[in-house]
Amino acid sequence: MKTFNLPGGAGARSVLLAVGLSALLVACGEAETPQGEFVDINRDPFPSSYTPLPSETVVIVNATILDGKGGRIDGGSVLIEGGKIKAVADIITPPDGARVIDGTGRWVTPGIIDVHSHLGVYASPATQSHSDGNEVGDPVTAGVWAEHSLWPQDPGFGRAAAGGITAMQVLPGSANLVGGRSVTIKNVPGRVAQDMKFPDAPYGMKMACGENPKRVYGGGKNNVLGRPATRMGNVHGYRQAWADAQDYQRRWDKYERDYKAGKDVLPPARDLRMDTLAGVLKGDIKVHMHCYRADDIGTMLDVMKEFNYKIASFQHAVESYKVADKLAENGVCSAMWADWYGFKMEAYDGIRENIPFVHKAGACAIVHSDSASGIQRLNQEAAKALSDGIRAGVDISKAEAWQWLSMNPAKSLGIDSVTGTLEAGKNADVVVWSADPFSVYAKADMTFVDGAVVYDRADKSKQRVADFELGQPGEGDVK
Repeated sequence: MKTFNLPGGAGARSVLLAVGLSALLVACGEAETPQGEFVDINRDPFPSSYTPLPSETVVIVNATILDGKGGRIDGGSVLIEGGKIKAVADIITPPDGARVIDGTGRWVTPGIIDVHSHLGVYASPATQSHSDGNEVGDPVTAGVWAEHSLWPQDPGFGRAAAGGITAMQVLPGSANLVGGRSVTIKNVPGRVAQDMKFPDAPYGMKMACGENPKRVYGGGKNNVLGRPATRMGNVHGYRQAWADAQDYQRRWDKYERDYKAGKDVLPPARDLRMDTLAGVLKGDIKVHMHCYRADDIGTMLDVMKEFNYKIASFQHAVESYKVADKLAENGVCSAMWADWYGFKMEAYDGIRENIPFVHKAGACAIVHSDSASGIQRLNQEAAKALSDGIRAGVDISKAEAWQWLSMNPAKSLGIDSVTGTLEAGKNADVVVWSADPFSVYAKADMTFVDGAVVYDRADKSKQRVADFELGQPGEGDVK
């Protein structure tokens, strides 16, 4: 190393020596700060533990079949094997050892999927201690997950199986602008929520527009600066949340780029609310939006485009018939009641032809419940909508209308590749009906989930009973 005579004597020479040694160590690569381990957020900290129930090979013969995608076979057969639909045809020769179910006079459909349920989070008995659906206190509670409130022992699950329900989306309530994550579950018994969790189903996120958030936060103790009291306050709240999420995602993206470039960087602070919102922006989480009025639906479509995320469905949406063309154009589903409207101002302008009019416009129409009792008879809700449409001159067949109960719900939840229709290779989520399921007299005789019988009207051992339906032992019965 070359030396120089510097003013300052020995002290200056010591500084020069230290600087020179430091430069030499850096050149040899010995003084670089070691890069820390990359911090990668676990996107699935609560994985499904679902295991299919035991099933057998089953052939249903000589039944009227609605395949869920608009097709119908009279006197047809369905083969179930290994928990999957093996074949759907006019005639199927039963394999050796198969159970044969006579479908004479019966109808067979895909299982019903309810995209709007609160079973398990507003459980029965309907006590305050079971009221776990709304985390009220902040307009944006994207960090909460419905599955962490879901109680598998809710008696409503068994009753839903008796109504042909094979899967459902369980949502938080609609008090907040962003209510939190929803979860898609299979309607099977479970000890914990993860035992019911539909494997690989995308998460949803519940949002709400209109009267509910402004009523909750627009008066009383929650009425503080920055909380919505009007519809324009609602929209400001959504837009600010999305802007914050964009900034959060940019910080994490920069951290990842810098780390890959070899820089020693610290990860941004973790924010569980932003994790969910950023998941929506990345396309991993589907938005399901409680929204009644056509103008609110239009506004939310604009916000969707501004922040480049996807609304999978509008829920309730009693004025969808006014904007059905916009729904079709944007590929957004509308989940609706058949005839439930008028109970508050934003629900006043509903019509009974809402569902068939949305269908006629080429949009994705869905029949949903939002009710622990309504979920037990969604086939009848579809029947009402179908008959109202026919009376209004909308020519829809029963085979087409079943799409409202299975294929379209599956599409909105991102599970249509594995369920929702009777097609070879798909999950054997099947219902055998005693009669035409669009008749008020029809009952679900058997409900299959992944080929396993989860309800059988003729077999009490296949009729789920929850703890609260067993009652309490009498004093004299306790030993």
